[in-house]
Amino acid sequence: MNLNNIIFTDNLPKLDLHGFDRQTARVAIDDFINDNIKMNNKFLVIVHGIGSGVLKNITQDTLKQNINVLEYKINPFNVGSTIVNINLTK
Repeated sequence: MNLNNIIFTDNLPKLDLHGFDRQTARVAIDDFINDNIKMNNKFLVIVHGIGSGVLKNITQDTLKQNINVLEYKINPFNVGSTIVNINLTK
């Protein structure tokens, strides 16, 4: 299964970044990914909202730099969130 096959995200683990500043969002995203690796959750949702795009940019930068992230994309049904595929084989 890949990100293009995911339609319903209600059953996926979610991190809501509303109200976070840049640095706290970075730490929260990395911690969220590490926690979900331990729980064997392959797909995640990070809610960053639409707004000015600050949290979306921080989310994408953090995901680019995280070695555990295989791929990610903006949710086509909710552009205020990003769907993430993480590597569980390490």
